[in-house]
Amino acid sequence: MNDVSKRRGASRRTVRVRASGWVLAAVPLGLACSNRRQVTPPAVPVTVARAEQRTVPFEITAPGTVEPMRAVAVSAQVSGIVTSVRFREGDDVREGEVLGQIDPRPYRNALQQAEATLARDLIQLANARRQVERYQGLAQSEYITTEQFEALQTSAQALEATVQSDSAAVDNARLNLEYTTIRSPISGRTGSLLIKEGNVVRAQGSGPLVAVNQTQPILVRFAVPAPFLPVIRQHQGGGLVARVRPTNDTASLSGTLIFVDNAVDTTTGTIMLKARFANPGGQLWPGQFVTATLVVYEERDVVLVPVPAVVEAEGGTYVYVVSTDNQAETRPVVVGRSVGDDVVVTQGLAAGETIVTDGQLRLFPGARVQIRNVTDPRRGRS
Repeated sequence: MNDVSKRRGASRRTVRVRASGWVLAAVPLGLACSNRRQVTPPAVPVTVARAEQRTVPFEITAPGTVEPMRAVAVSAQVSGIVTSVRFREGDDVREGEVLGQIDPRPYRNALQQAEATLARDLIQLANARRQVERYQGLAQSEYITTEQFEALQTSAQALEATVQSDSAAVDNARLNLEYTTIRSPISGRTGSLLIKEGNVVRAQGSGPLVAVNQTQPILVRFAVPAPFLPVIRQHQGGGLVARVRPTNDTASLSGTLIFVDNAVDTTTGTIMLKARFANPGGQLWPGQFVTATLVVYEERDVVLVPVPAVVEAEGGTYVYVVSTDNQAETRPVVVGRSVGDDVVVTQGLAAGETIVTDGQLRLFPGARVQIRNVTDPRRGRS
């Protein structure tokens, strides 16, 4: 009996110890769960920038095509054999510079013949005039008939007309002789040589000898949407500035708007514009495709943020603003046009506010943020 009682007592003590152990084990577990519920989420690392307020130009950008200020196809104006070509393809030539020569001998002979004919008729005219003067007194004294005197006058007048015709023939022959020397009508750059030495050319019938394009100054033609026409016309009187960038690694060139077409293209809904550029270094080339930017006016006190700061969702457009205690809040905004790497904010944001430019995917209203160190706080580049 005593042994049984001892075993029962030991068993009760074991149960009580185990039960006490369960209770003790449950206490840390409950405390751990309580502590887990109270843990604050870690701060979200973000890159930030400040909203800026500055003056920015109102610009219209469109694709454009470079075209020469003037383009001339130089053709022969008289027929003959091309005896020499005095330029190389791609040369820069000046206005009046000799490009080629057509055999001048037939035209020199024609000029000499015309001059001889004129000299002969001038002698005959002088003789006819002397006869009129000589017989005028005889006609008044009725030593010759009126009909005879009038015949002398008619002969003199006919010779005067002949001399005028001869003078015109001399001028024409001299002009044809000058045309045997082919000159550039403009300053510019020559293209491919289309007619070689020894070829026979015909006036207005053999095609051009060469094309010359004037590239200094030069034009850029581009089309903008028709809704921009009123604002362009409003500011056109001040001389609008246009810019183009020939390549990505060169500085932009500035020019002046010189032409606004008189009609909107109904098929595209655009209006054609042309701008003139000095092109001193020859960076713009006829036929080249460029991006043209027309600066219409300057807009003052515009709020700008980097493009990555703007988040677009079904509920609208917003940015994350960082408060002074490093908490993020969503701010609905209204955005306008892009200006380089920035976008204009027309409503919802003030200049100087700190906005998130990278890390928005992990943010929510009220989230704590950890601002990364940045080299350029405005742009948010690390």
